[in-house]
Amino acid sequence: MKILHIIPSLRKGGAERIVLDICNELNKEQNIEVHVVTFYKENEYQFLTKDIHWEIIPSKVIPSITKKAIIDTALLQEKVDFFQPDIIHTHLYESEIILSQVNIGKAKRFSHFHDNMIQLDNSLLFNVSLKNKITNFYERNIIVKTLKSSSNNFICISNDTYLYAKKILPKKNLNNIHLLINAIDVSRFKNNRIREGIENKIRLVNIGSFVKKKNQMFLVEIANELNSKNIDFEILLLGDGPLLEDVKAYAEKLNLHQRMIFKGNVEKVEDYLKESDIYIHSATYEPLGLVILEAMAAGLPSVSLDGKGNRDLIEEGKNGFMIYDQDPMQFVQKILCLAENKSKYAEISNYGEEYAKQYDIKEYVNKLLFLYKDSMSSAN
Repeated sequence: MKILHIIPSLRKGGAERIVLDICNELNKEQNIEVHVVTFYKENEYQFLTKDIHWEIIPSKVIPSITKKAIIDTALLQEKVDFFQPDIIHTHLYESEIILSQVNIGKAKRFSHFHDNMIQLDNSLLFNVSLKNKITNFYERNIIVKTLKSSSNNFICISNDTYLYAKKILPKKNLNNIHLLINAIDVSRFKNNRIREGIENKIRLVNIGSFVKKKNQMFLVEIANELNSKNIDFEILLLGDGPLLEDVKAYAEKLNLHQRMIFKGNVEKVEDYLKESDIYIHSATYEPLGLVILEAMAAGLPSVSLDGKGNRDLIEEGKNGFMIYDQDPMQFVQKILCLAENKSKYAEISNYGEEYAKQYDIKEYVNKLLFLYKDSMSSAN
């Protein structure tokens, strides 16, 4: 079986990480050849790509109603024609647009809903500008036309994305929508450190791009609340993005710069998770929350805002806590509940480690291979 995964780049992010974990696991299978194609050179996961056949194929599709559309897919078309994949698995919206202009031959399509691609939902058009309304409507029609002409399959990473896909996709595709919650390489995050509670300083950690929905400004408010209670703590923030400097400035304004440590993008987040005590998740919208699973696998209890998709992961009081109001006091109460009760901390830590094992990448790839093979056999 020949499998082609297509994703715009390999920058730091949950979608990029699971693509590489999938491909590394597929490489262990006999009679399977897997290739990864990106459109850009960016690769922030060098340690995960060393055993993967990865190619950079610059491609671009910019639809236009008023001007001549830009369609630059010739090199990608050559790749598909030469490789002749049995399966083409696309990730993120840009890949969907670009592949809509490529003849995939007899390959079976799989589109991965890493989030709710709002560009495909006409009911949301009133929330954007007129220009974006027209662009989104036009692009959606291009993609939907492609979907209607094929037996496209869809992988949804959470119940939230699954319900969204069922709502916005053509009726023809409804039987090809599959709920397959994203997974991690559990072995990479396994922590040999025995977690029996928090002794002195509370070491908190957060991982995510500094964009609006990740809501790291709220972490500054949590830090301020902890500081007002004279709690000894530090918050480690891993990630980069357009709002990083704004969050830093807010922390500086509240004199919390020594409590909040900004590390930027790091190669191996597992090293930082293993040295922390509690994972805190501030996102207001989260398609799933892969980092929460990674934290559990490392033995960290989680305290998380409700981001919808992460409802699939948090079992209240068992592997962490969910906060439904953006209230730093409520958040801090849960942090202190873990810090001040060693037996509760150890109980949640141990349960979380066991819980994460059900989302191991090996089992995930077994399920994915079943869907691949089923799509191929149903076509014969």
